[in-house]
Amino acid sequence: MDRVKQLSVFYHEKFVGKMALYQNRLAAFEYSEEWLAEGFSISPFSLPLEKKVFLPKIDPLEGLFGVFADSLPDGWGRFLVDRLMRKNGRDPQKLGNFDRLAIVGNSGMGALTYQPEISMERTENDLSLDEIARECARLLKTEDSDELDVLFHMGSSTGGARPKIFTVIAGEDWIIKFPSSNDGTNIGKMEYDYAICAKECGLEMEEVRLFPSVENEGFFGTRRFDRTGGEKIHMVSAAGLLETSHRIPNLDYELLMRLTLQLTRDMRECEKLYRLMCFNVFAHNRDDHSKNFSYLYLEKEDRWVLSPAYDLTYSNSIGGEHATTINGNGIDPGRNDILEIAKRVGIDRQKAKRILKNIQECVDEKLRVYIR
Repeated sequence: MDRVKQLSVFYHEKFVGKMALYQNRLAAFEYSEEWLAEGFSISPFSLPLEKKVFLPKIDPLEGLFGVFADSLPDGWGRFLVDRLMRKNGRDPQKLGNFDRLAIVGNSGMGALTYQPEISMERTENDLSLDEIARECARLLKTEDSDELDVLFHMGSSTGGARPKIFTVIAGEDWIIKFPSSNDGTNIGKMEYDYAICAKECGLEMEEVRLFPSVENEGFFGTRRFDRTGGEKIHMVSAAGLLETSHRIPNLDYELLMRLTLQLTRDMRECEKLYRLMCFNVFAHNRDDHSKNFSYLYLEKEDRWVLSPAYDLTYSNSIGGEHATTINGNGIDPGRNDILEIAKRVGIDRQKAKRILKNIQECVDEKLRVYIR
């Protein structure tokens, strides 16, 4: 397979611009003339709508701009790509990021697509969810599966550590997750309970379901927030906007709040993030890294909004702390740290106290079994 050295970027079949490999290590990018005339900035802080060649830094995103790095699968998706390459006698270590974006093609998160596309032969899937879960577990344990092609085509564009698939249910796009080797078999029910509690706490969430299993309490699934009515929605993570790696715990919620306000220009979006911060603290969701916060561009309204909350479950980051600190505190943040963040970003103190109290009480009641 020849190395890919140029990529064309599209949005809803409109030519956004071109990426080209510079000095064999940097992904230079330039908007197309037609996009400059009629499009929008796909990453407002790093790629303003200007006629110029943009050059990223080599670190920490291996020479990619963050908005394109967001399209790359990591965790489970990258694992599948690497295993399929090896199965076909190819060395995944020789795949560059352009090659990996070409493999993503038009199947990635968000609305950006890439050409030329490296297409793989499609494999029909008639496996049940329990059978998919068993094959995922087998692949994680032995790095081999008779259904590798099926798993690849259903999950190779996904991120996160846990095995998952993209699927269509009643004409809508969904993600269904399966236990990883470090999870208990109850992980699906836990994430479902967290999502239901988050909704009761007033967080914006997509529709969720607990899909039945004969082997555990069920598999967690959620409708994709980057799809609506069959149309793809442009999205960028906080990591992508800030050109940082989600593997580096370098954020505080105050910075995240200020990013949200600067991008959306809407205090209501900051209040949505404030609710999410409160929930993460009280529900012990500490894997709150910079890829677990995303923003959607609503083209018809020409504005950015915070995405619905996602990946909510009992978790820890490095050293058991929050990946994103609360007023500088990642170890044991509490009420005073939360209210200090609200004060600094201009959320009314009484409103902030009321939200905090309601979420703490709801979490204590609904998730006691997980966080006691």
